Amino acid sequence: MATLLALIFSFSLASLACAALSAVATGLFVYAWSRSRVSQKQSHGISAECDNETLALEQLFEATLNGMREGLLVVDREMRVIASNESARRLFNVGESRLALQRLTELTRNPAIYSAFLDALHGTERAGVKVETFGPKRRVFDLRVVPLSSENGSQTQGAIGVFFDVTKLERLERVRQEFLSNVSHELRTPLTAISAFVETLEAGNTDASDNKRFLGIIRRNAERMNNLIGDILELSAIEAGTVKVEPRPIQLAPLVEDVFNSLSAKASPRDIELAHVVGSEVIVFADPVRLEQMLTNLVENAIKFNREGGQVYVRFDDGEKSRISVEDTGEGIPSQHVERLFERFYRVDRARSRDLGGTGLGLAIVKHLSRAHGGEVTVESRLGEGSVFAIELPKPEMTNAGGVDQ
Repeated sequence: MATLLALIFSFSLASLACAALSAVATGLFVYAWSRSRVSQKQSHGISAECDNETLALEQLFEATLNGMREGLLVVDREMRVIASNESARRLFNVGESRLALQRLTELTRNPAIYSAFLDALHGTERAGVKVETFGPKRRVFDLRVVPLSSENGSQTQGAIGVFFDVTKLERLERVRQEFLSNVSHELRTPLTAISAFVETLEAGNTDASDNKRFLGIIRRNAERMNNLIGDILELSAIEAGTVKVEPRPIQLAPLVEDVFNSLSAKASPRDIELAHVVGSEVIVFADPVRLEQMLTNLVENAIKFNREGGQVYVRFDDGEKSRISVEDTGEGIPSQHVERLFERFYRVDRARSRDLGGTGLGLAIVKHLSRAHGGEVTVESRLGEGSVFAIELPKPEMTNAGGVDQ
């Protein structure tokens, strides 16, 4: 280890600073400072104490390297690995003994890694090199490699590379791009309809009945855009954690009745029955405003995707958690779609959902609000029989919960 440290220390700290390897630079600084103290003590004949300090130094430096989340790999002029940390060994899925003095070509066949280190040995710094690994899980790294020069800077002694794990960042970027694409698409559809009917009205070649019908279409599409923007802002606030959830004991039955009353106008034209089996004594621990929002989304979906003359039932089950279920008698959901139902903008039948005025964000909002309560939302569905969406809420100690909201 001492030989290895001396070799790394012989490389210029300027190169390390250029690569922003602060942890390594700190370790080398401590090493240099400690070595100077050891040299002073050796000159005074204090050898035993020097040996102890050298050992402590090696342990400190090794701890510094292994404490890095980034993978660190150092090669000499012959492309042999002379230093690495635990993150790098996990990256290449090898032990320390197998990695030491192994040629880079024996360690990996990835051309991007080899090319970056080769350029560094020729004196060219490489940054932003994308490296992908395909093990049990796909991981993506941003590799930066810099040449390591001798103290006088006349010769390149090796190269040091740092692997930054950007898997999560890449996934978030992909989600962001998909979100922007979906939003653009969802807004473009009603905007296209509005523009088309406005142009028709401007032409003046329509009678009064057509004018009224076209204005109705424009109004519905404008409402759809307004609902979409509202849901986007709501979901963004929930995901950002800026929406406060204040659970307290509330009576469930009156809240369900309020939801039914607000949606009865949508159920009546299709002769859909709204019913609940919730006793007046049922108490749940939840934020009343957010619970009403979740139930409104679920009951409204149950109405939209139900049969003519169908039923929507709200039930309560008291177990380890408070379970509030919304059951419909619709067509059901194909099994291949169930796992993705709570994704943003995901729809089983896009055309039908748009015709019914859906934004594709309602179930995503329900999922995040459920989790904000410390609970979860689940779904069970059978084709031809209907679906059951259930909100499961935790049951904290009620002894000091205070009064019950009605």
